[in-house]
Amino acid sequence: DGIATVMLPTLYDPSELRSEFNGKVVRYLQDDGASVKEGEPYVELEAMKMIMPVKATATGAIKHTRGAGSIVAAGELLGSLELADPSRVKKIVSFDGEFKLAAAGTAEAGSPAVDDLMGQVELALDGYQSSVGPTELVQQLFVAAPPMLHMELARQVFERYLAAEGKFLEHHQSSVSVDETYTRLIAANKDALDSVALLALAHSQLAARNEIVIATLRSVRAATDAASLADSLQQLAELPNDFGYGEVAMLARQFSERLNTEPFDQRRAALRAALDSEALDDQIAAMKAKDGGVEMLADLLGDESAVVRKNAAEALVLRIYRSFPGLAVDVTDSSPSRQVVKYSFEFPSVPAEGDMPKRGGVCRVVPSFADIKAVLAEEIPLELPGKSVNTMQVVVAPKAFGSESISFHSTDVEFQDLVAQTTGLLREVGEALKTKGVGCFTLMLAQAPYAPRYATFMAENDWAEDESCRDVRPTFKHLLELAELSKQCELERIVPVIGRNSQVFLGTSRAEAKGRFGKAQTVFVRTISHTLAMSAEDDAWMGWPETILLGAVDELERARLNPKVGTKPNSNIFAHFNALVDLEPSRVVERLERFTNRFVAKHGARLQKSKVDEITVKVAVGADGVRTHVLRVTASSRSGEYLKTSAAFEKADPVTGAPCAWEDARSGEACSVESEIAGRMQLKRQMARAAGSTYAPEILGMMKVELIKKWDAYHAAGGQRPVPEDLFSSVELVPGDDGELAESARAPGENAVGMLAWRCTLATPEYPGGREIVLIANDVTFQAGSFGVAEDTLFQKASEYARERGLPRIHIACNSGARVGLAEELKPSLRAKWTDAEDPSKGFDFLYLDEEEYKQLAPGTVVATEKKLDGKTVYALDAVIGEGLKSTAGGIGVENLQGSGLIAGETSRAYNEVFTLSYVTGRSVGIG
Repeated sequence: DGIATVMLPTLYDPSELRSEFNGKVVRYLQDDGASVKEGEPYVELEAMKMIMPVKATATGAIKHTRGAGSIVAAGELLGSLELADPSRVKKIVSFDGEFKLAAAGTAEAGSPAVDDLMGQVELALDGYQSSVGPTELVQQLFVAAPPMLHMELARQVFERYLAAEGKFLEHHQSSVSVDETYTRLIAANKDALDSVALLALAHSQLAARNEIVIATLRSVRAATDAASLADSLQQLAELPNDFGYGEVAMLARQFSERLNTEPFDQRRAALRAALDSEALDDQIAAMKAKDGGVEMLADLLGDESAVVRKNAAEALVLRIYRSFPGLAVDVTDSSPSRQVVKYSFEFPSVPAEGDMPKRGGVCRVVPSFADIKAVLAEEIPLELPGKSVNTMQVVVAPKAFGSESISFHSTDVEFQDLVAQTTGLLREVGEALKTKGVGCFTLMLAQAPYAPRYATFMAENDWAEDESCRDVRPTFKHLLELAELSKQCELERIVPVIGRNSQVFLGTSRAEAKGRFGKAQTVFVRTISHTLAMSAEDDAWMGWPETILLGAVDELERARLNPKVGTKPNSNIFAHFNALVDLEPSRVVERLERFTNRFVAKHGARLQKSKVDEITVKVAVGADGVRTHVLRVTASSRSGEYLKTSAAFEKADPVTGAPCAWEDARSGEACSVESEIAGRMQLKRQMARAAGSTYAPEILGMMKVELIKKWDAYHAAGGQRPVPEDLFSSVELVPGDDGELAESARAPGENAVGMLAWRCTLATPEYPGGREIVLIANDVTFQAGSFGVAEDTLFQKASEYARERGLPRIHIACNSGARVGLAEELKPSLRAKWTDAEDPSKGFDFLYLDEEEYKQLAPGTVVATEKKLDGKTVYALDAVIGEGLKSTAGGIGVENLQGSGLIAGETSRAYNEVFTLSYVTGRSVGIG
């Protein structure tokens, strides 16, 4: 049972002698044609510096098929037997019947891939282990399945989950123990104990089952036809917040609320009624998107009522520039889809002080794209500010496309053509636009009931479209800091996205490529929220920013399914809460840092899986609509510590509104918050992740994250001890000139050997004064984490350091075992005298160097014997010494194997004297 990979042997034939593991043939133990008995060793293979015999599976006469020195893989043929008892061979015959696997079905016949994936999801819900992660499995299912099946697939997942958890929930709510719960289930199902066993198996994997349900909720949460899920969602929403159901219940409640949303036409009618008033209600621009979104406002620009049209045009601009200070709007309406909206605004990040340029904008509404040329030929009602800080928008509404809008992207072909035409029109009138200070032009094409299409054109790029802003509101470029990001990276938008206020980009560093990975790539998720009700009284406010950041992680997981993205790039999350927090700046710093630390601690595993290296939360601080500070709290791994939190107050360029300077929120000193895209740490992190591990210095930060989580759990359980200020500290131990370990404050990544060691102090609820440990870790980014002489020495010294002080010794292992070095300079010159030139798999007689190459080597490089081969003088190698070669300066096989013995002995002593723990991550080989 289960859905992990199961290897089924294709045949069993005792007359075939096959290798049991990867290795090299050392020698056969019987002559070719000699007799060998069942269970008797017949060949010796070398693997991982050990020589191991392989035994015969039957009795018979052996025939060799490989030669000494041959490299073989597991399962390869080493020899054959002429069996003493031929009847032992079981014949394999072709199967001529109908072979069916009992696959779990779906409600409607889908493709075989969908049926198979749904069967795997159901098995995972039943408690069986999946060969891929639960979230990835669900994502694969919903990517493979056609949209028409999504709701039915989701319903099946929810009902299968509830069928098992409902049985346990009844007893959980009775406040009985887990053992008592099983006792009651057994008593109620005496005649069907198999069903109890199946329930127990499913419930034992609650974490994985929860992950499947959560991933399913996220996969269908943007659907508009989810009425069939109402009953299941209600049951999920009613689950308690404890017993492990909290996150499932929270997401189900959010989905249920959205599910109650009325159809588009009804919502449009309600919005029209609200707009049919002489005075525009200030709250309309701040409505939720489902009640007053731009798609509905644009659709009402062609309404028969002048009052509705005028108010819709004003609300549209107010909504697009929502939360921009100093926003003033003036609307002129002449007829349906013929409005002119003049407005002025200030950038949110620029305090209202000093001499700032006056910013203006004009929005022209037209009924068709053909009207744009005439609009551009008219006088633009804007004042010249002296700089290109004005904006112009043209909105084509209510229907901009001739093609049918059956989905958001169904207009792609026509949209691309209109974008190209717009660039040509703008270049024709480019000088006229510049004389009015227009630096940015936005084309908005309505396609209700779907969100409009957007294209942004910049004067600085000769009115070419800024593709990073495709289908992005004109204000998002500033709010998401895309201009600053595009200076570091070439940006490619990844679509589709889940949320309308989120954008995902694949950024390729503009810096020169370094190393074997080429140019560094990062997945950027940038999101906006217009609300943040931070409280000074309690932490209830943290639920909303947590939801926003989790939504960003959802976007990351979805983006990695795109073949352009994949699993390799690191990722970065930026959340701009474009709202004013009315608290003392120092209080905002303290509370936002605490939230960020909690979020990293709570969701660290998911952030690790998504390769999140940086999370930035940006908020404004002030009162009565006046911004006094802009705060940026960042959890970043760029310093080498995993997602280390810092806070900075931000200053912006008064002309562009872009961030230009920062000062530390606590010390007031100037600092930098720019994301590291192609730095040394980024490349090392990428190398470690490619090995399936974590860059060693970042493990320190991960330990701090776990400490935060441990203290939160302690307080949640009623603990009263305060959290120590110095929760976690570490100092690196580095060999000094005398070879002894000394404390060092060097930056991460400066090590010249592939081994690192720290003395760490951890303040836990049980030991708030702090408990010291010695942490030793392989640096897998340095020569694949292999053990050379220098690594062996540092390991031995660090372990000895722990023993002498009676400290626990923790080893984080990710390595390639002992470094069996190579004389690299010799490799191009080596030749082989093959035993059979037609079949190199039979091995070779000797390795040799040509006479000319041998004589060029310095004395002591090799030991060789002169031979004649095909009439030429060659030198057969007896030994490679490598003396004086650069590639062997750190030792080769003998020296490194001697070091392996050194640390093996040290580890044996440590076992007896102190607490020791080795944790393998990625890979560990041999002595590692």
